[in-house]
Amino acid sequence: MSDKSGSVRNKFRSHFLIEVALVAALAIYLAVAEGQAVGDNLAFTVAGAGLMSLVTYWTLSTLRGGLEVIAVRVSRPGH
Repeated sequence: MSDKSGSVRNKFRSHFLIEVALVAALAIYLAVAEGQAVGDNLAFTVAGAGLMSLVTYWTLSTLRGGLEVIAVRVSRPGH
């Protein structure tokens, strides 16, 4: 059980670090996009929409990993 607990925690940590990088990239995108109107540059708008959808997907995946960490801790014998 401790092997599974360790692997779940390590996976969650890596997901969390990627999450932080994606949110930072989104913040940079939004800072750059501040002076632009939506649709002025189609490629820029599509890239932003893609980045936002990726961040949303990854956030949900990271939350799932966090729930797995909690589930492994709760299901440990002796607690």
